[in-house]
Amino acid sequence: MGPLAHLPALDIMWVSFYCIGFLIVSVGLIFLARHKISNVFLRTIVNLMAYILFGLGTFLMVLIIATWP
Repeated sequence: MGPLAHLPALDIMWVSFYCIGFLIVSVGLIFLARHKISNVFLRTIVNLMAYILFGLGTFLMVLIIATWP
């Protein structure tokens, strides 16, 4: 049993949808930072937000897949 075993399956489904959304938003932010934003400071902030969202989405998705019964 993992740390998510006490949550209902519907809540786990919503968390996985949020993870997918985080991953999609991070891809969009990386695209913006690389192709549309020319300001170096703003590009760094957008990249940082994208990598944080990507890391959070990946961590939660791995947690869901690996530990939920």
